[in-house]
Amino acid sequence: MRRRPICTALAAVGLIVASAAFAETPRSQTAVKAAAPKATALATAAAERANNALSAYSEALAVAAASWGSPLVTMYSLRYNDAVGPHPKAAVNAIWRMEDISTPELSQEAGYVMPNVNTLYGFGFLDLAAEPIILTVPDSHGRYYMVEIVDFWTNAFAYAGGVATGYKGGKFALVGPGWKGKLPANVKRIDSPTRWVLVQPRVHVINRHDLPAAKAVLDAITVQGLAEATGKKPPAAPTYHYAAPEFSDPKLPVSALAFKDPLQFWEILGEAMAENPPPNDQVTALLPLFKPLGLAAGKPWDRAKVPPVVADALGKVAKKIGADLALLPSGGFRNGWVVPAPTIGNFGTDYYNRASTARNGLTANTPREAIYIGGLTGSDGERLTGANKYAITFKVLPPYVEPGFWSLTLYDLANNYTVPNPINRYSLGSDDKTLKLNPDGSLTIYLQKNSSGGEKETNWLPAPAGAYYLILRAYAPGEALIRAQTEPDAFPLPPIVVAE
Repeated sequence: MRRRPICTALAAVGLIVASAAFAETPRSQTAVKAAAPKATALATAAAERANNALSAYSEALAVAAASWGSPLVTMYSLRYNDAVGPHPKAAVNAIWRMEDISTPELSQEAGYVMPNVNTLYGFGFLDLAAEPIILTVPDSHGRYYMVEIVDFWTNAFAYAGGVATGYKGGKFALVGPGWKGKLPANVKRIDSPTRWVLVQPRVHVINRHDLPAAKAVLDAITVQGLAEATGKKPPAAPTYHYAAPEFSDPKLPVSALAFKDPLQFWEILGEAMAENPPPNDQVTALLPLFKPLGLAAGKPWDRAKVPPVVADALGKVAKKIGADLALLPSGGFRNGWVVPAPTIGNFGTDYYNRASTARNGLTANTPREAIYIGGLTGSDGERLTGANKYAITFKVLPPYVEPGFWSLTLYDLANNYTVPNPINRYSLGSDDKTLKLNPDGSLTIYLQKNSSGGEKETNWLPAPAGAYYLILRAYAPGEALIRAQTEPDAFPLPPIVVAE
């Protein structure tokens, strides 16, 4: 009986509260209706801010991922162009050889930027998935040659011939990841970090009269599957179904990465990475960072699984990555020259220089085997151009170890190929025995569009009408040049002086 007043009281309170709520309902509904547009506007603004933040983050992340992955995409595209596409230069596991000293036309056909006109080139893409490939190199009888062996991330991880193994010849087995088997006793094993490798022979050639002898050495550099080399039945040749890279301008080198559809860059990166994984430390350290972009180890990149705002950022970055990498400063700058970083050729985790080098000097060598130094600006601080005349005076000639050599080659900035000219001269260097030295033993080279005639023509390197750059090379470089990468006084580089 005592509980009833309490219940009655509670019921009364409930009726009062309900009545008050009922009485205020019209006004509450009006307030909600008034607040709805404001809430919608706030939500829209918040969503827009989040979208912009995601876009900015994705774009920044994509620049890092594209820079890291661009060498792999370039190698994939070069392989298609030269080995597995409809018009291959040579089949897989074979070597294509240049028949002549490099010209602008031959370089464009091969898709190779910054070709060395003092060597005969060969190159071949090797698939090490089924079995090792035996690389045979000859006794050159004192002629400089070497075979650069490059993984699919553009690291020159090994050499045959040259400074590395000498010029007496030998046999080397290029072994892919995970292969277990026995090699012949007379073969030196070289383990590759990736399934695919590029072998690139270079044989020193002085001039056209020297061409037959240089070609004989190049022809003696061969590759052969292990089974065939040991008299066994070779494995069945694989069939390749790689997507064709579609470029907006086929005349540009593949390293320009100028895709018609920029998102194809990411599709190729995903496919090539699944086939040629990066080192394990990069898989664990970098790929989780790139996961928001849809990149993952061993999986294709699928544009349909990437949010539209992320895909837009990826497309924006891929569209300009080739042009951006072409302009990146690399190495140290001295007197108008760019001295490469000590990591060049075999980069490790130096992704910045690896990307820049793949764009501007694909398959660059390691410093012990060859050094390339780029000449970019004149004494006026401006880019080299055919509108000016320049003179370079080497007080000391670039040092090299016999049978190596040095050369200075001129390239068109627009396409990274040598420049057509009426005397078909693309470089000057130690092979040019008619170069005129100054009375003190120094050497002056003249850079200009047209010849000045007379004695200067011997030392004239023809230039285009527009912008260009120089590459000073030394194969089997002397110790002073190697030290000069980190010690400027070891080999002082001369200024490129604007002539009056």
